Amino acid sequence: MGNVLAISYRFPPQTYPLAIRVDYFLRHLARSHRVRAVTSAPQAALDGVEIHRVREREANSFTRWMRRLRLQKLSDLLLWPDPFALWIGPALYTAYRLVQRERPDAIVAFAMPYSGAIVAALLKKLTGLPLIINLNDSPTCPDVNATYPSPLHAWANEAMEDWFAQTADAMVYVSKRNMERVRDRQPDQHCSTFHLIRRGVRLKDRIHQTTARAPADPVQIVYTGGLSGWYMHYDSPRTSASPLKTWLRKVWHRWNNWGKHVAAPLAPSTHTPVHVGKAVQRLIQAHPEWAGRVQVQVYGNTFPNEVVDSVLRKYDLQDIVQVHGMRPHDEALSRMHAADILFLTLPDRPDGSPGGRISAKTYEYLTTERPILAAVPPGENHDYLVDKPGVFLSRPSDVEQMAAHLEPLVAATLNEKPPTFDRTHLRTLLQSTRRAEAFAQVLDQVVPELAPPVSPDSAHVSPQEMRATPVTT
Repeated sequence: MGNVLAISYRFPPQTYPLAIRVDYFLRHLARSHRVRAVTSAPQAALDGVEIHRVREREANSFTRWMRRLRLQKLSDLLLWPDPFALWIGPALYTAYRLVQRERPDAIVAFAMPYSGAIVAALLKKLTGLPLIINLNDSPTCPDVNATYPSPLHAWANEAMEDWFAQTADAMVYVSKRNMERVRDRQPDQHCSTFHLIRRGVRLKDRIHQTTARAPADPVQIVYTGGLSGWYMHYDSPRTSASPLKTWLRKVWHRWNNWGKHVAAPLAPSTHTPVHVGKAVQRLIQAHPEWAGRVQVQVYGNTFPNEVVDSVLRKYDLQDIVQVHGMRPHDEALSRMHAADILFLTLPDRPDGSPGGRISAKTYEYLTTERPILAAVPPGENHDYLVDKPGVFLSRPSDVEQMAAHLEPLVAATLNEKPPTFDRTHLRTLLQSTRRAEAFAQVLDQVVPELAPPVSPDSAHVSPQEMRATPVTT
């Protein structure tokens, strides 16, 4: 039985995408290894895993006071690589004590937050233990970190990621573009340590059963998850202010934006249902009989209702777009499977350059039979979806293209012939158990002593061939 020490700020039963990935990776490893974990999660628990909690150390009080004093710029400059940097020291101390008490065969780290990966890399330097770092988001992905407080912070993030790559024995990414971008800037001796293991989906024993659609029901275009671009469309209520206050606000705004480094121009305004709502408006203009029969439903909003309502009124979308608050994950899945059409969007990249981000909900959408309208920019998400059945691609701001995709789908659904697509093969490929098995293969490559005995049928396969075999699709 092998012995693994895991380090992750996030941990089950939390529902962050990273915590979910930690769940199925460590659950799988715990079947054949002794697994200990260092985490900050308050109620961390996972069957078969020994938890060592180092309490959360976020700089919330500091950042809160900086905001009150209108000095948020200082907290942005000082807190690097993330607000959880204060956790690094105590977590490293705890992890080092655990190594001294019982030396593991390997360390596995999960990020972001990146502070957990820093703990693991420092522990590797102190102990010489093999290290695997899983990065759900690259610190230099321009879609995730489009702006930095200063050019120095952008350089520091790149230097940190290169340090991870040159310290770890294996680097695991979820995005092919991000993996290749980072790998291509490494010395040759480190290029073989990169692995692509995409996010997985924890499938239920049965597909969510949904009730039959009634002929009078409106067509439901459903988005599940948060949308971040509301304030880009929001017009703040006008209030009278003295010339001095107006001048001070301008100075404060310039101070907060002084020195910022833009890694990639993004258009956050497209990360809303505004453009798909406008596409539905076009359909209703072309087909007046569809008025009231096509709706956009958003589940998972975290923004103030007054902001959302103001934006919908601004574009006259109140009768088309309905926005709901957070929902339990199981309910979100049920809504997803009950939808007539699924909608996916990301912030656009106005310069047309390809990005490295891929939305986690991409994989969950692909486990349904529903048509998917994917309004995504060039890059990883587009490349991954381009050959998938039942996916209709457009740019996030291309209202005309969205309307063209939606028109036949809506017409078929209203005619009681809702389009469905067979994605059985994808449900098999996307299972979280397969992703966990791929991660276990990486661990076996890093620490061959932990690999299971080779069966006679595979004895003829050379180690070089095994290393050349991709671990995921």
